[in-house]
Amino acid sequence: MTVLIPILGDQLSLDLSALCDAAPRDSVLLMMEVVEEATYVRHHKQKLVYILSAMRHHAAALRASGWTVDYVELDDADNAGSFTGEVARAIERHAPDRIVVTEAGEWRVRGMLESWETLFGLPVEIRSDDRFIASHAEFDAWADDGRKALTMEFFYRDMRRKTGLLMDGAKPAGNRWNFDKENRKPAKADLLMPRPHSFAPDTTTQDVIDLVTARFPDATGSLDGFDYAVTREGAERQADAFFAKALPQFGDYEDAMVTGERHLWHSILSPYINSGLLDPLDLCRRAEAEYRAGRAPLNSVEGYVRQIIGWREYMRGIYWHEGPEYPRSNFLNHNRRLPGFYWTGDTEMNCLKQVIGQTLETAHAHHIQRLMVAGNFALLIGADPYQVHTWYLEVYIDAYEWVEAPNTVGMSQFADGGTVGSKPYISSGAYINKMSDYCGACRYDVKQRTGPDACPYNSLYWDFLARHRDRLGDNERLFGPYRSWDRFSEEMQAEVRAQAARFLAQLDAAPDGY
Repeated sequence: MTVLIPILGDQLSLDLSALCDAAPRDSVLLMMEVVEEATYVRHHKQKLVYILSAMRHHAAALRASGWTVDYVELDDADNAGSFTGEVARAIERHAPDRIVVTEAGEWRVRGMLESWETLFGLPVEIRSDDRFIASHAEFDAWADDGRKALTMEFFYRDMRRKTGLLMDGAKPAGNRWNFDKENRKPAKADLLMPRPHSFAPDTTTQDVIDLVTARFPDATGSLDGFDYAVTREGAERQADAFFAKALPQFGDYEDAMVTGERHLWHSILSPYINSGLLDPLDLCRRAEAEYRAGRAPLNSVEGYVRQIIGWREYMRGIYWHEGPEYPRSNFLNHNRRLPGFYWTGDTEMNCLKQVIGQTLETAHAHHIQRLMVAGNFALLIGADPYQVHTWYLEVYIDAYEWVEAPNTVGMSQFADGGTVGSKPYISSGAYINKMSDYCGACRYDVKQRTGPDACPYNSLYWDFLARHRDRLGDNERLFGPYRSWDRFSEEMQAEVRAQAARFLAQLDAAPDGY
């Protein structure tokens, strides 16, 4: 009896549920590089290299553990180009009695897996992905429990109780669930910052770099300086470095932005977590151990744990709970095209130039850069949220739709009308100026609201509030901003909105942005 076990590109875990009771002598593991997955959006070149190289290295690790791995490379002559096509070919080669697979992470791929039993006339067992703390049923039960709002904070507390992370009996460590207010310090370039490991491409990775260069010349971003880990061992080394050098100050400066500092105190572990090379719960327990040993403060450790068992788990729950049409949400009816400089970084707004430039060079930016610079601007100008969603899915190395769509559509663009966020995450230039050094080198003046040198974020912020008052005016978290707007004279309000209108007209007229 032969069992065919397909392993997808974000399932690079040795303890995958599909493998838990499989015997190497009776199993064939199928791993597939297919053009359909490489091109359904225009993925960043470094994202493509990372996933393909990590898959090839994982296949080698599985073979070393005694598994039979049928690996189909992208340039194999008979490659069918899709998961379903490659499963069909593997059935011809191996004549399996059944298929066992761990559930897909995205609605698009879930439909493929669910079609296989009918298409192939074989039993197909789709197993839950137990690398997550909350199952789909558990999240749905929480979400459908008569709640007025699906507030992440309360879900996070349940995950703390379930895992026991940072709990002292029935109480949270430090008698507080959340230390976010302690985690908003701006940073200066003269602070001594840790440096994450850099991994030179080995022969396998270089082969993939050559492949991506040849096959996807028009993909987003640059391949220069690719230095991500592509093995479990490399990912573990990066985790060790984070816990030893960066975690102690991660909390204080997790929202800070500094020119030329791409990493600051962030872990840079999300690509490895989301592809399966690292275990998220294990990382949380290691972070807690640093706190218990007195090597890292509670605000840093709680902030890190919240990102993983709070936001990450919550975003997955929202994605599956809301359904396959969720990425098309458009509560504010925004339809402006995303400016061309999102693919070039060529703009005079220095904050956007820095964040987008870094993104195109490295396929990485931290959460505040993504939310309060790139996402904030897209929301203020009224960009089409589905196009914004697609851009985020393209350009970030850790972006898979299940985690990216709720973060973008819900939190960043408020396109779900408040399912994820209790208010739109918008700001004028003042917030960016507080949390970064970007404004000091910008051609615009962050302190000016109107005039040729005024920071565009300033007029766009007030214009956004004014034009959406019918939908947002009753939002309790926006009462303060609306009171401030109402204190402007009618003449000032008209001047601010005219400033925003001129900027948006120039933005629309520019073929590649502004």
